[in-house]
Amino acid sequence: MPIINSQFSPNFWFKNPHVNTIFSNRIKKQKTPKYFRKRFETLDNDFFDVDTILSESDTAVVILHGLEGSSKSGYILEIADYFSKMWDVWAMNQKSCSGELNLKKTSYHSGRTEELDFLLNKIIDNYRKIYIIGFSLGGNITLKYLGENAQELHPKIKAAVAVSVPVHLNSSVVTLQQRKNWFYQNDLLVSLKKKAIEKLRREDPDSAKILLMEKVTSFIEFDNLYTAPVHGFADADDYWTKCSSKQFLPAISIPTLILNAQDDPFLSNECYPYVEAIGNDQLYLEVPKYGGHVGFLESSGRDRWYLRRLMAFLKQY
Repeated sequence: MPIINSQFSPNFWFKNPHVNTIFSNRIKKQKTPKYFRKRFETLDNDFFDVDTILSESDTAVVILHGLEGSSKSGYILEIADYFSKMWDVWAMNQKSCSGELNLKKTSYHSGRTEELDFLLNKIIDNYRKIYIIGFSLGGNITLKYLGENAQELHPKIKAAVAVSVPVHLNSSVVTLQQRKNWFYQNDLLVSLKKKAIEKLRREDPDSAKILLMEKVTSFIEFDNLYTAPVHGFADADDYWTKCSSKQFLPAISIPTLILNAQDDPFLSNECYPYVEAIGNDQLYLEVPKYGGHVGFLESSGRDRWYLRRLMAFLKQY
């Protein structure tokens, strides 16, 4: 489809990508919707948790958070509250992100779609329509899932949105390693390393990997030491290459919006899939000049602009 001309226009301060990213996710007062938690036990004797807001609607929206986020992340709370006024909300927590470590050595990662597929199969019979919204890592999972399951996708899954999504993981990691983005990488690594060390100690308290993990200072080190070997990839580059959703975009068969700001500090140039969008009439690409990473605030006193944008897009289907 033609590239969408975005209408997002923030005030002066929120034209700074770091202000938009940090204020919206760390400072802005967040909504506090009342969740009801459901635990799903998976076929591999593990579990993941989903927080729900249910009102017997015939339509549901499944929401996926970003790296080291959860259903209680500010941007998830805000969109869950907003969409629950019309539809049932299923806010996923990836494994080990609900406040409790999962049971297995494996965890979640940018290309792991099993939990999304499991949840959709569990709830599909309860609804007339289902939409999927993914943020950042959750957006990559969403797009990968839609592409790799395009031929078998259930007809009740009507449309999807991916926001601030690193569709090309290899180059996004390089972008996050730049000095200007050091804060974001370090912030995420603190949480990732803590969980990984807990799991390593649970498996083998004397593991030499614990000391190595404590010394990790970058995503490439973390993914080489933990993500790749634990999940069956040869190394970090193999993991990023196989799990980047960009290669799956041409196959997507339902209306899908990708919303990536030009100034997103997490995204490389390869994360703006113009060619793929033009070549697939189900794929819509909107690239506002501003917005940061999962920010999109117009001013300090307003909700995120994309709430209205996403609702308008999904309601068409």
